[in-house]
Amino acid sequence: MNKKHQHKTVQEMEAPVVKMDIDYSQVDTEPDKERPYGREYPQSRNRMPEKQLFAFAEYRAQEAERIGYSNYSYWKSVWQNFLKKKSAVIMSVIFILLFIFTFVASAIGKYDINMAPDPLNRAYIEPNAEYWFGTNAIGQDYWAQVWYATRASILLAVLVSFGQIFVGVIIGLLWGYVRKLDRFFTELYNLIDNIPTIIYMTLIALMVGKTMLTMGIAMVGFGWLATARNVRNLVFMYRDREYNLASRCLGTRLGRILFRNIFPYLVSVIILRLALAIPGTIAYETTLTYLGLMDITKPSLGMLLSSARAVFPRASYTLVFPAIIVSIITITFYLVGNAFSDACDPRNHV
Repeated sequence: MNKKHQHKTVQEMEAPVVKMDIDYSQVDTEPDKERPYGREYPQSRNRMPEKQLFAFAEYRAQEAERIGYSNYSYWKSVWQNFLKKKSAVIMSVIFILLFIFTFVASAIGKYDINMAPDPLNRAYIEPNAEYWFGTNAIGQDYWAQVWYATRASILLAVLVSFGQIFVGVIIGLLWGYVRKLDRFFTELYNLIDNIPTIIYMTLIALMVGKTMLTMGIAMVGFGWLATARNVRNLVFMYRDREYNLASRCLGTRLGRILFRNIFPYLVSVIILRLALAIPGTIAYETTLTYLGLMDITKPSLGMLLSSARAVFPRASYTLVFPAIIVSIITITFYLVGNAFSDACDPRNHV
C-alpha cells in the first residue's frame, strides 16, 4: 500500500468521528476513481469551519481514575469461597445456634442457677421430666448449670484467644521485621518457653489470685508465644521482597509496611490459629480447674468436667452433657477454621 492510500485510509477511519457536525451540503458524494466504494468524503476541507473539523476532548479526573478500576474485593472473595464449604457453613450455624441457646436455656428452664442446694433429697437425680439434665452433688438443677457454664466458657475462650492472637501477631510482626529487636524477643521467648507454663500459672494463682479475670490475663500473657514465633518466621519470608524494599526506599512508615504489605499474607494462618485456640483455651481452663488453680464461683465447662470425673460411675450424665458440648465446640471450630483459612489464602482466589 502506497502513502496516498495510507493517508486516505486514516481519513476513512476518522471520518465517522469528524462528520458529526459536518455540513453535508458541501460534501461531494460522487465516487472517486481511487475509492470505488462510493463512500462519503469531504471535497475540500479548507472550506469547512474549524468547529466541524475538530472537537475538544474533555478530561474528568474521576473517570481517569476508573481506567484501572476493578470490582474485585478481597473479603467478598473470601466470603464466596467460604460459602462453597457446605460442611463448614453448617457447623458455623450450629455453633451460633448453640451460643444463642445458652441464653434461651436459662429462660425456658424450670430452675435458676442460684437454686438453693439440697443435697439430701435431690442429689444426683437422674434426668427426668422435672430435671432435664438431672441434678448435681448438692441438688441443683444440672440443666441450668450446664448452659450457664457453656456460655461462660465460650466467652472466656473467645476473649482469651483473641487476646493471645492479637499480642502474638503484634510481637511477631515486630520480631520478624525489625532486626534490632530480634535478639531481645528471641531471649524473651527462650526464657518463657523453657519453663513449663503450668509453673507460671501456679505462682500467679498463689501470689495474685485464682479468679477468672486473673487467670485469663495470665493465659494471654503466656499464650502468645506460639503465634508470635509462627508470625515471625513468616515475616522473614516477605520482609525483603521487592515491593517492601521499594516501600522502604520511598520512606513508607513502618506501620504501613507491616499492616499493608505483609499482614494480608498472614491472614489465613492467623485465622487458623484463632480457630484452634478457642477449643484449646477451654481444654486449658479445664486443666487449671482440675488442678485447683482456678477458683470459679460460677460454673464453667472445665469445673463441671473436673467435678464429674470423681462421680462418673455413679452419675455418668454429669460427664456426658459437658463432654458433648465441648466436643461440638472443638469440631466446629476445627472445621470452620480450616475452611476460613483456605478461603483467606489469596492463592485460592480467582
